[in-house]
Amino acid sequence: MKVAAVQIKAKLACVEENLERAEKLLDKAFGQGCEMVILPEFFTSAVAFHPDMLTAALPFEGPALGLLRDAAKRYGGYAGGSFIASREGNNYNTFVLAFPDGGYVTHNKDQPTMWENCYYIGGNDEGIMETPLGPVGSALCWEMVRTRTVRRLRGRIGLAVGGSCWWDVPDRLLPLPGKKSAKRRNLAIMNETPVRLAKMLGVPVVHAAHAEAFECRMPLVPGIPYRSHFLGDTMIVDADGSVLAHRSREEGEGLAIADVRVGGIEPSEDPPDRFWIPELPLLIRFAWAYQNLHGRLYYRRALRTGRIQIK
Repeated sequence: MKVAAVQIKAKLACVEENLERAEKLLDKAFGQGCEMVILPEFFTSAVAFHPDMLTAALPFEGPALGLLRDAAKRYGGYAGGSFIASREGNNYNTFVLAFPDGGYVTHNKDQPTMWENCYYIGGNDEGIMETPLGPVGSALCWEMVRTRTVRRLRGRIGLAVGGSCWWDVPDRLLPLPGKKSAKRRNLAIMNETPVRLAKMLGVPVVHAAHAEAFECRMPLVPGIPYRSHFLGDTMIVDADGSVLAHRSREEGEGLAIADVRVGGIEPSEDPPDRFWIPELPLLIRFAWAYQNLHGRLYYRRALRTGRIQIK
């Protein structure tokens, strides 16, 4: 089937504008004959540590779900993407894959990454979605770099879809040891992740991404802005790890389009015997630890005081 992975320049927490942008990109991709179009995670808001993110959640049965279902029905295809969705008193990072007949399936990202913890909690489903195409797996951003994701999907799906909102280290930062090497390694990990995931699962991988610059705050470091950008690297990868289509961040907003064969082959790489698939630099592992803790406390406090909107 002909598949499009969307690279978007979503504006931080500007939900209405981003919904309009996503609709145009869906129309463009389906208009070029695509049968499946995948938007990145957080396509309605992007994500960073910013007070406006407290109001970025949408009701699950709201405009983002409606956008995906309407596009799938209108074009007779499949439309997917994730957004911060409110349901049952909490927010989740929910990926939706909508069908031509109006049906849909979902996956809630298992664990928020760093400052994402400020705005939603993790889910507990396996990420295996039953569709008219057969079982399709979903993995979002750093789910793709954890071995447990491979173990729960491997041998059980014929296609993996999802995306990222993977940010770079800040452009300007207090001099910290390992910053330059962490920046290089962060980009390298992003570039290799969809390829390695395809090899470990033995199925095609559709990875949609963000390419916009942003400015936010530094968690627990008041007064120092965090200026950076999302890494892009939108791509479609075949089951053997061959890159069928790619769009770099520098190419900006647009589409990566390729024909993929749904179905699995024998995986050509095994996951390592550890939590992470790649070796993460010390600076990134430190940020992961302290921002996860800060974010969980921030979310609970914001929920208790009513600062975060559960819609």
